[in-house]
Amino acid sequence: MLRGTKFDKRIAVISPEILSKIAHIEELKGRWTAGANLNPYLLGQLKRSVLITSTGASTRIEGAKLSNENVEKLMQGLAIQKFADRDKQEVQGYFELLQNVFEAFEDIKFSENSIKHLHKELLKYVDKDKLHRGEYKKGENRVEMVDSQGRRIGVLFDTIPAYLTPKYMQELVEWTQGTLKVKTYHPLLIVGNFLVEFLNIHPFLDGNGRLSRILTNLLLLKEGYAYMPFVSHEKLIEDKKLDYYLALRKSQKTFKSKKENILDWLNFFLDIVLEQSQQAIDLLTTENIEPLLSKKQLKVWEYLSQVKEATPKQIADRTKIARPTVNQTLTKLLKLKKIERLGLARSTRYRKT
Repeated sequence: MLRGTKFDKRIAVISPEILSKIAHIEELKGRWTAGANLNPYLLGQLKRSVLITSTGASTRIEGAKLSNENVEKLMQGLAIQKFADRDKQEVQGYFELLQNVFEAFEDIKFSENSIKHLHKELLKYVDKDKLHRGEYKKGENRVEMVDSQGRRIGVLFDTIPAYLTPKYMQELVEWTQGTLKVKTYHPLLIVGNFLVEFLNIHPFLDGNGRLSRILTNLLLLKEGYAYMPFVSHEKLIEDKKLDYYLALRKSQKTFKSKKENILDWLNFFLDIVLEQSQQAIDLLTTENIEPLLSKKQLKVWEYLSQVKEATPKQIADRTKIARPTVNQTLTKLLKLKKIERLGLARSTRYRKT
């Protein structure tokens, strides 16, 4: 039987490399807290952009094929005919659930009941999953790796048997609750252990990977990592998907031995959080507005960055972009305080601030 003492043993001895990464992350976390005075409109646009990016990335890791542009169209209510209903259903569930976590994480209690509720919400639009939403698995499942085309290319490991799942989940959640409350270990170590064990148990028939990333956002927000909604954790994992699978496999295959070791997973997890932290700090120090703009809007912004000033007509002529789109982009850039308006009426010109 897997007991809480095994969790303690996994993270009782940590390498200097792990400690160094944690210290760096904490430094960046403090800098974000002290300097996060970005324009509220900019923060709102960033959050919207991350919702789309994270939804696309998290579902693609599990084999869905929708691009970020497809996700955005879907969330705008536009029909996308060429993709399977299941992909669209999974995307809608993830988007809405992550949005709720971003907005109301303080009100979401971390418990077994809340995990089951989050699973139910994650899959609420997926027709094939309606019989097991929010319920621990009744049959066996395995963790399989998928390629960029969504094809299953191999079994990573077998998971905890269904009949043991309730017991294992109770032990894991109680240990995580208790250690976070009394701060027995650094929260990043606690969350890292929770994630690798949650994915080892694989408590639900489907949706475990996506739910693990929802729970990552929830737990880190609760622990004060306030930049989670502004840099996509999911996209960073998607970009290193092979490393993600390998780190899980290397750590989880030790769970059947006398010396359980999750250093491979912790190093990967902390690398992702560290990169996310650095990108958050970059938002405070650079003109990082590219994620907020469409390709045409970005073209307008790049043109204004190259000239002293320009009229809307000049912008439209030089960029070959329709005048209504140029006007909409100028309004958006004004709200972001990235440009300023000069003159009135026909003499109106714009320049980069």
